[in-house]
Amino acid sequence: MPPAVRFGVNYTPSEGWFHHWLDFDLDSVRADLDSIAALGLDHVRVFPLWPYFQPNRTLIRPRAVEQLVALADAAAERGLDVNVDGLQGHLSSFDFLPAWTRTWHRRNLFTDPDVLDGQANLLRTLAAALADRPNFIGMTLGNEVNQFSAGPHPDPDRATPDEIEAWLSRMLAACEEGAPGRLHLHAEYDATWYQDDQPFTPGQAARHGAVTAVHSWVFNGTAQRYGRASVPSEHHAAWLVELSKAWAGDPHRPVWLQEVGAPAPLVPPEHAAAFTEATVANALDCPDLWGITWWCSHDVSRSLADFPELEYGLGLLTNDRKPKDTALVLERAARGPSSTPAARRTALVVPADPAARSRCAPGGPVFEAFFRLVADGARPTAVLDSRAADREHLAARGITETVTADQVLEGGTRS
Repeated sequence: MPPAVRFGVNYTPSEGWFHHWLDFDLDSVRADLDSIAALGLDHVRVFPLWPYFQPNRTLIRPRAVEQLVALADAAAERGLDVNVDGLQGHLSSFDFLPAWTRTWHRRNLFTDPDVLDGQANLLRTLAAALADRPNFIGMTLGNEVNQFSAGPHPDPDRATPDEIEAWLSRMLAACEEGAPGRLHLHAEYDATWYQDDQPFTPGQAARHGAVTAVHSWVFNGTAQRYGRASVPSEHHAAWLVELSKAWAGDPHRPVWLQEVGAPAPLVPPEHAAAFTEATVANALDCPDLWGITWWCSHDVSRSLADFPELEYGLGLLTNDRKPKDTALVLERAARGPSSTPAARRTALVVPADPAARSRCAPGGPVFEAFFRLVADGARPTAVLDSRAADREHLAARGITETVTADQVLEGGTRS
């Protein structure tokens, strides 16, 4: 029997946001974790800010590491497991990069040998500090680090896919050295799946690390183009889960829906619960789903300036730790009975060429075809065009028919 799907939340401290590391208050953290555990969730994803933990390339602050361990121990006391993002990186429109990588010390995050040494040391140190904690799930390399590697970032650290391949291999190895046998992974925003010139490729996302992580945000053009209650918006997370499987080597590789939320005003607060319920239900209909981790736990305080408007209200809980309707939806799902979804028998053919990824993005023909199938009552998955005739691969995934985007959009014959 497959393990039950995990339900968790990305932990955003109610006091001080992620700047709480500067004035770490364990009692406040405990109160936050109490409000999360009360929802029946089983894990949190935690974000140590890179410049606060490693302000100099050869200085990892022992006190900061101790505070991270204290947070993990407080989570354990409340029955919560902990995943830690190491190179943090980018959060809620702000970049947090140490001074030894910027301006007068400008060095590439993905290729400079000294930067790589520093990054690997931090990841190894954080993993080792938590390695003996039973509730430590493992490390995520960082939050959507691919946004630093290409446009639309205003000052990207350019790298080739081969250089990213080497970076991923080394950083994941550092995590494994620090905490052998844990669930170590990397996570990107959806440009990996949709942007033709992204050096972080779908194949890397689906083959490096213990699980594939996908981050689903309908402000990427989905809600704007199709509407908040449309089939594409309510099934967007499920689409990314199934799209990721096309590139996986293991036909049953687990996929973690590591970030998903209800962003206002595209999803108005009065509709957030319905959006949450639909998104969760559709994701749970995806086989091999490891877990759903909602963004985020607590609202950002209005006393903090300069956030995009949508960031202030994304929490399951208010700034004073009161659950919203979205929290109650996630609680029902977390406490509800688990079931194993049937295999998805119909596979939409997607291009294996990373330079054609935009065909899978909102407005692209593959994207349109997938949701045409869903609207017609199908439960499609995705398969690479290079594997569409591989009977052994199709059988291993339970696929019994394949169909191209042209066939779906033009009403042609399936194979």
